[in-house]
Amino acid sequence: MLEAGVPAPAFSLPDADMEPFDLIASRGRHVILFFYPKDDTPGCTLEAAEFSDHEEEFARHGCLVVGISRDDCFKHAEFRDKHGLSVRLLSDAEGEVCRMYGVWKAREVDGHKRMGILRSTFVIDRNGIVRHAFYGITPRGHVMEMLELVKQMERQDGHARREKHRRHTELPRVGSGREPH
Repeated sequence: MLEAGVPAPAFSLPDADMEPFDLIASRGRHVILFFYPKDDTPGCTLEAAEFSDHEEEFARHGCLVVGISRDDCFKHAEFRDKHGLSVRLLSDAEGEVCRMYGVWKAREVDGHKRMGILRSTFVIDRNGIVRHAFYGITPRGHVMEMLELVKQMERQDGHARREKHRRHTELPRVGSGREPH
C-alpha cells in the first residue's frame, strides 16, 4: 500500500477512446486518481458521476481527475456515454497499475474469496508525489472531501510561491554594480 510522501508510480494506460494517458505527462498539475471496482455498478456510477459533476471545479484548482478500473476501453466508453461522465476513465485490463498502487486485493463475496479492486483514491501533487492515499473509501461524500484537499493543496502551494518570491525580493543587494573611484 502506498503512503503519503512517496513518488506516485508512473504508468501509461489507454482511456475510453483508446488514447494513452501518461501520469508523468501530467506533472505540473495535481491529479486525483480514483480506482473503482467495475463500470456501471451503483457505487462506481455514483463516484464517477460525482467526480464528473465537479470536474470543472477541480480543474479551476489545477487538478486533473482520472478513474481506473480493469474494464476494457469499450466498456468504459459505454459507461461514460450512458451516464454522461466527463472524467477520463482508464483501462487497466491486466491489473498492473492496480497492483502498483496496492488496490488489487482479496475480498470475500458470498463466502468465496475473490480478487478485486479495493475502492481507493490517491491525491498526487504537481511534482508527482502522493500527498494522500485513501483505501476502502465509501463513494457518498468522498468527492467533496477530495475537492477540499485539493483546495488546501492550492492554498499551500500559493503560500509557498509567495514565500519564495518574498525571500527572493528581500535578498540583500551586493554593491551597486559600479567600481569605487
